[in-house]
Formats: sequence, structure tokens, C-alpha cells
Amino acid sequence: MKAILFAVLAGVCWGVGELFSKSVLSTGKVGPITVAAVRAAVALPALWIAYYWAVHIAKIEPTGWHRAGTGTMLKLILGTGLIAGSLALIFFYAALNFGEISVVKPISFALAPALAFALAVPLFGESVTPKKLIGVALIVVGVVLLSSKSVKVASPAPATEESPVGAAPR
Repeated sequence: MKAILFAVLAGVCWGVGELFSKSVLSTGKVGPITVAAVRAAVALPALWIAYYWAVHIAKIEPTGWHRAGTGTMLKLILGTGLIAGSLALIFFYAALNFGEISVVKPISFALAPALAFALAVPLFGESVTPKKLIGVALIVVGVVLLSSKSVKVASPAPATEESPVGAAPR
């Protein structure tokens, strides 16, 4: 239940926060890399305060993470920091700068869990169940629907003397 609650809270925060980001980008006075940099700069002190609280006050975090070993540190720095923390933010804000939030946000945040599921099965031995497969399929279908061009229904041609409304075609 905690996982679901925290996931919902994260989704609410990202949803609201990205509305502000899109609004800022829409002014044309701030670019996507600036948005990502400001996000990181503002987040960093809050994260270190949360880290201090979790490690030293609540004691719910391990204290020796910096001694976790080379492989773990490379994954932490390159995967979490560079790929997810920097590149993903830059690409996301670039997409948000050029596209509609109602399309960009669901695509970015739907592809992530679908890819994570596909990779977690072979890498971590996570289970494949019909429920998960259906969920991933629905995610992919949703992304395709959101990202495909809308088909506009042609409006009927206005009636003229030669082809009055309701007349049978010749």
C-alpha cells in the first residue's frame, strides 16, 4: 500500500509541476535546458535535507552508500544521475517545449514503465503474468493513440442547386 501511495503522490507532483513547466516554456523566455537546470538546482538542497533526515534522524536509509562498490557507484552515477537525472530531463523538457503536455507527458511516463517491465524480467527475474502483459499492452496502445495524428472527419459539402442535400448521387 505504501508503494501505491508514494507512486500516486509522485504522479500528482509531476502532473502539477509539469503544468508549471509547460507554462514557463510557453512564454518563449525560458528554454528546456534552463528548466531542467533550475529544477535540479532547486531540488538539490531539498533532497539533501531529506537525505539528512532519513539517515541521521529517522534512520531509514543506509549510511555507507558511498562505499557500495565500483559497480553500484557507476550504476548510481551514470544510470540514475546522468541518464535518468540529466538526459531524461533535458529530452522531456525539449519535448514539452515543442509539443502538447497532454501528449508528451503520457508518452514519456508510459514508455518508462513498459520498458522497465520488459527489462526487469530478464535482468531481475521479475514475474510475467497475464495481468502485467495486458497492462503493458494497454500502455503501448495508449501511447500509439496519443501520438498518432488525429483523423479529421470530413464535413459534408454544402448543398448547391446541382446537388441538394439528401439527393441521391448521380
